[in-house]
Amino acid sequence: MTEPVADIVPAVEAPRKQVGVPLRGLLFLGLAALVVVVDQITKRIAEDRLERSGLRSVPVPVVGDYLRLTYVENRGAAFGLLQDQTAFFVFVGILVVGVIAASYRYLPRSGFRLHLALGLQLGGAIGNLIDRIRQGYVVDFVDFGYRSNWWPVFNVADSAIVIGVALLALNALSPTNEDSSRAGDASG
Repeated sequence: MTEPVADIVPAVEAPRKQVGVPLRGLLFLGLAALVVVVDQITKRIAEDRLERSGLRSVPVPVVGDYLRLTYVENRGAAFGLLQDQTAFFVFVGILVVGVIAASYRYLPRSGFRLHLALGLQLGGAIGNLIDRIRQGYVVDFVDFGYRSNWWPVFNVADSAIVIGVALLALNALSPTNEDSSRAGDASG
């Protein structure tokens, strides 16, 4: 009497193909989408709730004299540079979004911080690009400083871009696991 083959040889499952977007893609795209949504909602709230006369509103204190909400129509770049160059900024915004999206597929699969940084930058770039295309300017409303030392007014998209750049710098300056293990091998 012979035993069935299935009892002797264990069944081997074929490797599963990954269907859909990998986890890193969800982080990248999900974070970018979240930044765009939060950025656009907060800008619309600032437009609706902050009383303004012209291009700027009267500051509304939030945390003492350190943080206020001030509606500003930013028609230039950071620090008010290149005022009224909307077509240029739309072109640069589209270029930045394209470069981030195109280069993303060539990044290593590991590196949570890198995917986080690029998701923040992509979301911020899209958020400000939407404003420039829709209105010809970017709505800024977060006003931070003390006494006569005030940072330029900014928004959620700007914050996401700056945090993303900081994370990229941290990523570039931090040794990788491979580099750390090599350093350990050399010393011991």
